[in-house]
Amino acid sequence: MSDLSLHPYPTQSIRRMRRHRRARGVTLIEVLIVVAILAMVSAGVGISAYRYHLEAQLRMARTNARDLRNTVKAWWLTHDSTSCPSVAQLVKDGALDKDSPPKDPWGGDWAIECAEDDVTISSNGRDRRAGTADDIRVPPA
Repeated sequence: MSDLSLHPYPTQSIRRMRRHRRARGVTLIEVLIVVAILAMVSAGVGISAYRYHLEAQLRMARTNARDLRNTVKAWWLTHDSTSCPSVAQLVKDGALDKDSPPKDPWGGDWAIECAEDDVTISSNGRDRRAGTADDIRVPPA
């Protein structure tokens, strides 16, 4: 004989067992599905953030190059305009603030080229190779 047949109301015991089975919790598969969905969402956010980071580096490089160009032009007002200063010379003479970035956003040196009364500031860009499409040049060639 089963235990259910001894119970005065066997249908109540069956209902309690069914309720207990439903309230048991989540399965491992359900947890893995949620983790996989969260991983996909976070990967998408990471890719988007990286793209914005690269764009911000380009904007910062262009802005720093323009500032450096204006600093060289201001330096010429008090120094020999036929000479072309380096970033270190500009910092030493106080024309460029010590907190100003001495290198481009990718860690490369700025190239300062002076010709007559004009100055060109350039960087090799993210790939650190001269003559490629990602080079920064102010003013543009």
